[in-house]
Amino acid sequence: MVADTPTVYVVDDDPQVCESLKLVVRGAGMEARTYLSAEAFLEQCHDLPAAPKCLVLDARMPGLDGLGLQQMLAAKGTHIPTIVISGCADIPMAVQAMSAGAMDFLEKPFSRRDIIERIEKALNADSGASNRQCRRAEIAARIEKLSPRQRNVLDLLVAGKNSKQIAGELKIGEKTVAKHRAGVLEKMRADSVVDLVRQMIEAGLA
Repeated sequence: MVADTPTVYVVDDDPQVCESLKLVVRGAGMEARTYLSAEAFLEQCHDLPAAPKCLVLDARMPGLDGLGLQQMLAAKGTHIPTIVISGCADIPMAVQAMSAGAMDFLEKPFSRRDIIERIEKALNADSGASNRQCRRAEIAARIEKLSPRQRNVLDLLVAGKNSKQIAGELKIGEKTVAKHRAGVLEKMRADSVVDLVRQMIEAGLA
């Protein structure tokens, strides 16, 4: 399997459903991994890949059911876009699944087109989340390179303070502020204060 190939994890106690979905997913150019129980998925999927991924999960299974697996993954901080499927769907079950974080709920039997459309939507959501996470990590690494004084200046710049106000708050000269400001822009790879603000928002720090 190519490292960045999207992976679809299928958890269903019906072997025929697993095999059918595996063929559909692989026919669409994606990797498929199937599990006949929620417990098997938990045992074998300790480290999920960074590549786009999603989970197709049967709501009702012996032992730990799909909704229970959703709750366990959420409690562990494992975030993976999930499509819940069921052969005996009802509105309360759909509401419960969506409330637990499922992206979609699909009643069996479903068409190849329906499941692939939902899988692609889930994979796109996971890809976007991964990109945002990488961007936040990149910005955090830049912030780590700032000196304590540069971090002070960064916070005040993002708060909308001008050089004179920053000098007053930090009790330093305006020329010193200008020097620190230039250092902040360089280390943060920012073209302007507006760019600094944008980065801090992306990092969830503003």
